[in-house]
Amino acid sequence: MRPTSFRPDALRVLLLRNKIATLDDLKHALGTPVDVTVFRKLKPLDYLSSYSHRGRFYTLREIALFDDHGLWSQAEVWFSRFGTLLATAEAFVNRSPRGYFADELAPALHVEVQDALHRVSRQLVSGRYLYTATDPVIERRQLLTRRTVEFLPTVADTSVLEVAAEDVKAAILLFYSLLDEQQRRLYAGLESLKLGRSGDRQLADFLDLDPHTVARGRQQLLAQDVEIDGARKAGAGRKRVGKKRPK
Repeated sequence: MRPTSFRPDALRVLLLRNKIATLDDLKHALGTPVDVTVFRKLKPLDYLSSYSHRGRFYTLREIALFDDHGLWSQAEVWFSRFGTLLATAEAFVNRSPRGYFADELAPALHVEVQDALHRVSRQLVSGRYLYTATDPVIERRQLLTRRTVEFLPTVADTSVLEVAAEDVKAAILLFYSLLDEQQRRLYAGLESLKLGRSGDRQLADFLDLDPHTVARGRQQLLAQDVEIDGARKAGAGRKRVGKKRPK
């Protein structure tokens, strides 16, 4: 008995028409219930599996219009020029100038990534795991950049910076170096007020100060207890309690 012949162009026609398809769609188009037969016919067509939806969808590389990040989606199904979710996550991490926290990488890839990161290099930064490149030279550069950004407490959202975070840090430290002792203390206290809880510690780490110094500057500002030209500002400080006259 002559074996059944399947035409691989039936798969290409289906995918060119629908852009993406499931394994069941492909089996139906090919007229076979056998998975292996479908994949044998797909192989010469240079197909891709989705990295989202647990790889349930397929397309052809000639169909995918990858963006600058190497991603393409159709009907909220995501494909990557790098292949699997793990390979895509690794590529993103390796190319990032400052690595990725998991909650940063997920929106970039449009899927949850926690389970895919178990083989990616990571380092502890600010109490969280930062996923970094496997190349030690790139990893060191990413950690330096990330720590610089993380320790810019005077900037609420570093993503809005129009200059490099390293340049902002250098500018702040230059400005700080021009202040006298009281001004430095008050500046640190002012920025600590903006940050709220843990502000004293963040400013102390950033400016290489004792946290008590930052706290003192913050308290002086709140009490309006400052000196101008070596003298207390008039009306500043805590109100004096007058002596009681003897009855």
